[in-house]
Amino acid sequence: MTSALRVLAVLGILGIAGPVRAQEKVLDEIAAVVGDQIILRSEVDGIVVGLVRQQNIAYTPDLWRSALDQMIDEKVLVIHAERDTTIEVSDETVDQQLEARIQQLSAQFGGLARLEEAYGKSAVEIKAEFREDFRNQLLADEIRRRKLRTIKVTPTEVSEWFRQFPTDSLPTLPEKVRVAHIVRYPEITEASRRDARDILTAIRDSVTTGRSTFEAMAEVFTEDPGSMETGGRYENMSLKELVPEFAAVASRMAIGEISPVFETPFGLHILRVNARRGDMLDYNHILIRFDERKADPAPAMALLSALRDSVVAGQATFEALARRHSADDQSKLRGGRVVDPQSGSRDLFLEALGPQWQDTLRDMEPGSVSEPAAVALQNGRTAYHVVLLQERIPAHRVSIETDYALVEQYAQRAKEERVLAEWFATLREDVYVDVRTTDR
Repeated sequence: MTSALRVLAVLGILGIAGPVRAQEKVLDEIAAVVGDQIILRSEVDGIVVGLVRQQNIAYTPDLWRSALDQMIDEKVLVIHAERDTTIEVSDETVDQQLEARIQQLSAQFGGLARLEEAYGKSAVEIKAEFREDFRNQLLADEIRRRKLRTIKVTPTEVSEWFRQFPTDSLPTLPEKVRVAHIVRYPEITEASRRDARDILTAIRDSVTTGRSTFEAMAEVFTEDPGSMETGGRYENMSLKELVPEFAAVASRMAIGEISPVFETPFGLHILRVNARRGDMLDYNHILIRFDERKADPAPAMALLSALRDSVVAGQATFEALARRHSADDQSKLRGGRVVDPQSGSRDLFLEALGPQWQDTLRDMEPGSVSEPAAVALQNGRTAYHVVLLQERIPAHRVSIETDYALVEQYAQRAKEERVLAEWFATLREDVYVDVRTTDR
């Protein structure tokens, strides 16, 4: 079962999705038996309803049977993983993954309270109910990953896979670009920093004097969208996942104490550590961002102009200056090169970059460096950058010569699907599987 299907399965089990056909009153029944485990019709319905709603597709009996088959394969994988003594899933890993999923679902429902209301149980009770399901997921994921690592597509297989499609049926790809950039944030003015500090200091005073609770103030004032519905709380968060400035404070705070106001790249914070287990933290925090409307872009623009002049004059390379001066932590490590966050590809569709990127790149020639311009980054902040256009690939029909990486990706995926299907069929031979119903 794919990760998307697993999320939908949990949503279905949580009672968020109704039956596929709401007007039908059908008693629950066993859809299949796998080993000593059963799969109920309602569990399959939950997945199918999620697929129908999220992908905006019509219900078909084939869709229902496909969902059932994937649930059977998942249970077969778990059985084989449990037989494999080299595969282990620690309790700590299960707890971390389950907490992350609860936080994800809480965000989708608009807060933990709404998730608990929808399910009719507390978060603790939800975790207890689904703990074994998540352990099984992790077992199945590990044995699947081991199999996937053995599947590699060869150049010959890529060519053979591509040749099966008639040339006139191949799609046309939009214009793509390869770019690098150097990013600088506008300078936070003392007025903006002072306003944020005054707000957060007043919040801290209310908490430390007992006039309000940390959680209540976080729900009203924090500007961290990931925790505003949970009273600023994060559970099972690793220090490695936190920015250095935040981790430094969190690692030395006494349990239960309220930190002084401190600054990170996101703004100003106060923090309360609730529990610490090794490098894992349970904490609440409140974030107040700096008002970027009061930020001064002039220093950033001046530095970017000077860096551009150095590159154009041949006094330094764009890559070296990006590593040294860019404020974008991700791209600076690659010498400013921008990649697709999902695939890691350097080839980016121009239309997907957004209007500010398009305006900057519109009249640029490969090898040229733009003047400083504003840009909205993926973290939601406004910054300024200079852009190096490394390559421009015009719109064209897909070709194995110009788009080998893309073709290879799809050929790899096709091979994985074929090999996994054959593998699942083999695994089923060693497990008792009894399908009781195959349609609706």
